[in-house]
Amino acid sequence: MSETPREHDTRDMQRAKLSPQARLSPIWIVPIVAIVIGLWLVYDNYRSRGPLITLTMSTAEGIEAGSTLIKTRNVEVGRVERVQLSDDLTHTVISARMAPDSEAMLTEGSRFWVVKPRIGREGISGLGTVLSGAFIQLQPGRGEPGVRQFEVSDQPPVAPADAAGVRVNLISQLGNSLRPGDPVTFQGYTVGRVEEVLFDADARRMDQRIFIESPYDRLVTDTTRFWSASGIDLRLDADGIRVNVESLEALLGGGVTFGVPEDLPRGNPVADDTTFNLYPDEDTARQGTFNRYLEYVLLVEDTVRGLSRGAPVEFRGVRIGTVAAVPWQFTASQPENRDSFSIPVLIRIEPQRLGVENQAVDLEEWEQRFRRLFDTGLRASLKSGNLLTGAMFVDINFHREEADSYVAETFSGRDVFPITSAGFAQIESQVTSLLTKLNDLEIEPLLAGLDRNLATSEAMLNEVRDLSTSLQALLDDPGTRSLPSNLNATLVALQETLEGMSPDSSAYRELSGAAERLERMMRDLQPVTRTLNENPRALLFDSLDTDDPQPRAPRRN
Repeated sequence: MSETPREHDTRDMQRAKLSPQARLSPIWIVPIVAIVIGLWLVYDNYRSRGPLITLTMSTAEGIEAGSTLIKTRNVEVGRVERVQLSDDLTHTVISARMAPDSEAMLTEGSRFWVVKPRIGREGISGLGTVLSGAFIQLQPGRGEPGVRQFEVSDQPPVAPADAAGVRVNLISQLGNSLRPGDPVTFQGYTVGRVEEVLFDADARRMDQRIFIESPYDRLVTDTTRFWSASGIDLRLDADGIRVNVESLEALLGGGVTFGVPEDLPRGNPVADDTTFNLYPDEDTARQGTFNRYLEYVLLVEDTVRGLSRGAPVEFRGVRIGTVAAVPWQFTASQPENRDSFSIPVLIRIEPQRLGVENQAVDLEEWEQRFRRLFDTGLRASLKSGNLLTGAMFVDINFHREEADSYVAETFSGRDVFPITSAGFAQIESQVTSLLTKLNDLEIEPLLAGLDRNLATSEAMLNEVRDLSTSLQALLDDPGTRSLPSNLNATLVALQETLEGMSPDSSAYRELSGAAERLERMMRDLQPVTRTLNENPRALLFDSLDTDDPQPRAPRRN
């Protein structure tokens, strides 16, 4: 029986297995060695490759796969291998191969950002990438290594992660128009920058992170207050017009400034990640210092136009508090003992403003003190603080005449501060009182007396009119008109007479001679006058020593 070809081949293969010449041929050594070397090269290449990292960023502008480099201090440490969109198409995902010795750089605090030409308030940067193209900058950070996923920032960091200084967090209810890179100043000098600005939608607040470089980080203590430094701060309030201008950089874009209130101690230095409040202005930051206060309600029956939140509460010109809300709890029920509707205004009495910031404030003691002062006439009133703006403030003073009218009241859980009318309301009250008195007067007797006075005045006016007519007739008389000319002639004659009596005239010399003769005659008559005064008989008898004459009879012829 003949064999089939299949059976013949099978028998040949069995003989080849049993033959000594069927061993491995030397010709296969070269391919095997080549395969082993290739595998070794593949393994060596795989072992020498650095880690593969994933970078995410909003847009891949300027990034090219295979050509965009990753650098640290201008040294290449990696290269971008692939650029693609994310699964939800909201951002880009970049795969980059790092250098083998870059494992220590990939930590939790490492930062990546794109270096490209930029023009900002700090100047122009990244001009070297105009020709070479953009690249990704790596800033190694601190932390545990082995991280493979990172986010690429749109802006370079303000300071390196290991830079000397302090980083603090600021929270505020307002946006304050801050952006990364805005300056942080102390008394007008730039000491740091804003690093991050985030908005917390759940808490409805702004979260800012700032960096203050060394050695200025010692200025930040637990008593430091931060506030927004806008370009120009212009305010019109009860204190007048105030203009505050910060540095030129803050004038263009704003920033943050800080300081310690003068009445507070310097405080102790703070650690990283300490949280502070960011106030809108310096006055509000100062106001945040007074955290111990008493709250009272003013029930204002007059207008509150011009009174705003933050207006001062003063006692004889010294600020002791602040207006907290205008109005406050407007829909709450009014006290039962009041007939008219009042506008509630919430005020705060801040004892710390009186120089007791560093002392313990006993609010119960202050509350009892105010209750005693209410009984002695302490009252509040609204007054105008600025006629230009119409801003008002709360003035507290003593009104002794109202001491007996105080009645303790409460409004919506707050004690009511007694109030009195002032300003235009007081003038209105006085005018109303005057009109009431005028209404109570008896007008008819006054009108009758006024008629009599008018009649008397009319008769007097008639007499004056007649007297004026007579005087006018006298003035119109020709003789009266000639009086001035006659008077002038008389004065001329008198002047001529006086000129004739001058010392050089003959009449003056004759008058002088007559006066001398009269004087000599008077001297001659003085002895005769003296004799007659002493003995009046000398006028009749020749001698006073002779005997009296004897009467004799007449002779007869």
